[in-house]
Amino acid sequence: MRSSKSRSRNKNRTPRPSGGNIINRVFESSGPDGKVRGTPQQIIEKYNQLHRDAQLSNDRVNAENFAQHAEHYTRLLAEAQREVDQRRDELEAQNRERQAERDKERNDRMQAQEQAGNDQPAAVERPDPRETDDLGAQGPDTGLVETPEEKPQQRARKPRAPRKPRPDNRDGAATTPEAAE
Repeated sequence: MRSSKSRSRNKNRTPRPSGGNIINRVFESSGPDGKVRGTPQQIIEKYNQLHRDAQLSNDRVNAENFAQHAEHYTRLLAEAQREVDQRRDELEAQNRERQAERDKERNDRMQAQEQAGNDQPAAVERPDPRETDDLGAQGPDTGLVETPEEKPQQRARKPRAPRKPRPDNRDGAATTPEAAE
C-alpha cells in the first residue's frame, strides 16, 4: 500500500496544461447529462442544443441548467478572445513603433548622404591609370591599384569545332592506328 505522501508528490509531477491558448484548448465539462468534451465553442454549441431540446420537452429546470453552462463557457471564451485581441494590439503597437524608428533612421541616413553629396567639391579630373609612359609601365607616383575593370579586355575565344563522329566498332576491331598494325 502506498503512503499518501508519495501520491501527493506524484500528482505534482504530472504536467498540467498552461493557461496558454484557451480558445483552442480542449475542455471536459461535467454537466447534468454527463461529460461534454471539446473546445469552448464546441461546448457552447452542445449546451445550447441541449438547452433547446430541454425547452422542447418542457423541462424548464434542465433548460436553465444547460443555459447557465453555455453562458459560463461563453464568458470564458469572450475573456480569452479579449486577451488575444489585447496581445495582438500590443504587438501591432510595438511593430508600428519599430517601423517608425526604422523610417526615422532611414530618413536621417538619406539626409546625411544628401548633405555629404552636396558638401563634396566638384570631381577633380584624374589621369587615366591605364595610360602609361614611354617604357610601358605605369607612373610610380599614381599609387593606384590595377582592378579587373582597368585591365585590357581579352579577345573572346572561338568556339571549338564539333568532334567528328567515331566509326562504329561493332565487330570488336580496334579503331586506333597502332592497334590496326
